[in-house]
Amino acid sequence: QVQLVESGGGLVQAGGSLRLSCAASGRTFSVYGMGWFRQAPGKEREFVAAITWSGGSALYANSVKGRFTISRDNARTPVYLQMNSLKPEDTAVYYCAAARWYYGTQQSNYEYWGQGTQVTVSS
Repeated sequence: QVQLVESGGGLVQAGGSLRLSCAASGRTFSVYGMGWFRQAPGKEREFVAAITWSGGSALYANSVKGRFTISRDNARTPVYLQMNSLKPEDTAVYYCAAARWYYGTQQSNYEYWGQGTQVTVSS
């Protein structure tokens, strides 16, 4: 099993920045990909960004490309999601996820999920 704990959410004004963190523990040696997803009220959960466990490759949703950056320093540090130029439409619960044999945009391929952290962007 892999446990994921997100932190760093909060309330920010439009144009501001936040950095989310996702700390992984447990059988992390089996993880290949890490992802961030979000779910806004009344909407389905959607892909935001993904990174390989090594940090060597990353993917982004078109809606956040150029504003958000997913990163990690090494396999022992959290996965971060740096969110800049935030917009009210970025308001959502943000979830961290981990996959053993996958790296990509499909949330059904992620086996482990965190509890989520709320991000609210005011206009």
